[in-house]
Amino acid sequence: QVRLAESGGGSVQVGGSLRLSCEVSGNINSYSCVGWFRQAPGKEREGVAALKTAGGSTYYSVAAAGRTTISRDNTAKILYLEMNNLKPEDSAMYYCAGGNRYCGTYEEYFTYWGQGTQVTVSS
Repeated sequence: QVRLAESGGGSVQVGGSLRLSCEVSGNINSYSCVGWFRQAPGKEREGVAALKTAGGSTYYSVAAAGRTTISRDNTAKILYLEMNNLKPEDSAMYYCAGGNRYCGTYEEYFTYWGQGTQVTVSS
């Protein structure tokens, strides 16, 4: 019942754009908060963006602000992460997640996680 599946990752050149998708079982609104995180080899997982399902408030990490947009489709079944002006440091495995308490770009707020989709940014 609780499942999240990411897709849309791939290889892109510096300055390019990507749109990641996360299909959420049931409905996105089943969660209080949904978000995107990423983890590069040898680094800790970090928050990218989050969306509060009630009201639609959004939260962005400092690194993602201005280059990233988190949104959901009209059916509230798919969570999107649009990224532009990609940089090599954006290369990572990207995960979508859901939680049922506080909302923000903090890993501690999330309980359910997808398997991830790889994003590789190169020159």
